[in-house]
Amino acid sequence: MSEILETLFGSRAKTRLLRFFLLNPEGEYSVMEIAQKNMLTNAQVRKELNSLKKIKFVIEKSKKNQKHYILNRNFHFYPELKGLIAKSNIYPQCKSLGKIKGIGDVKLALISGIFLNHPKSKVDMILVINNTSRGKLKNVMNNLEAEVGKEVSFVLMNSEEFKYRLDMLDRFLMDFLEGPYDEIVNKIPGLKRFVAGIKKY
Repeated sequence: MSEILETLFGSRAKTRLLRFFLLNPEGEYSVMEIAQKNMLTNAQVRKELNSLKKIKFVIEKSKKNQKHYILNRNFHFYPELKGLIAKSNIYPQCKSLGKIKGIGDVKLALISGIFLNHPKSKVDMILVINNTSRGKLKNVMNNLEAEVGKEVSFVLMNSEEFKYRLDMLDRFLMDFLEGPYDEIVNKIPGLKRFVAGIKKY
């Protein structure tokens, strides 16, 4: 048991792989796919996969003459590890969230969902940005997904669309604002007062 636990933890690469497989239990991935999704090198991935394969955390399969890896849900500590991941708040560890401010003229950035362990949220982020740099947005999202271990779902709109949705009491937006969320950026005048008002009822 001690050997298994020592193998499970120890490096950033290993932690990312553990989280990735636990959050994507159905997927089968090649070394290249795992490396790209987790912002790791192929060498790092191969090293960690070899140790995780030894303790039967992952299963190796051959698919079109290429090795693919899938989570072994019969792994002895699977329920405990899944529970640990579910309870862990990923938000403080996500350094890439700070880079959102450089995507454009950011008026609002709210997080929920995967970041706050709120699975009922329909999206993980709401972004209100004018003059968005698509390249920077893609880069930030790729980094975030590597830190989180899963695809980040988000809604992007400009100030005009956000104001329209807010004025119309858009159901999707109201559901998000009524649930738990954290602010990364909030430059929308009166939004906090508005949210406090809808949460009263």
